[in-house]
Amino acid sequence: MPEQPWRNFLPTLFDNRRVIRAALAVLVLAAFSPGAFADDAARGKIIAKRWCAACHVVAPDQTLASSDAPTFAAIARRHEGAKKLRAFLADPHPKMPDMNLSRSEIADIVAYIGRLDR
Repeated sequence: MPEQPWRNFLPTLFDNRRVIRAALAVLVLAAFSPGAFADDAARGKIIAKRWCAACHVVAPDQTLASSDAPTFAAIARRHEGAKKLRAFLADPHPKMPDMNLSRSEIADIVAYIGRLDR
């Protein structure tokens, strides 16, 4: 029977496939871990400056806003909880315009407000 060099290669190939599959599994799990979708306070600050700063003082360096809207720092000091704040931003009161924020944008704004209380 003639020698078949591919027979020596097969165990190595299957071992490499296992390693590659394991590495891919780790990458997929890391990509979909809860930390991968964590709320982003830095993005929340950018969104707040764009959409909220006309009425609210959203950052310590901001000096001008509507007089009757609470500052984001004052909202943070209320300690009403992230869940309640997310619900409020999802369905704002009549004085506040409905900006149709996504859940992700709302979570980012809430994370930013939470940082202001530290």
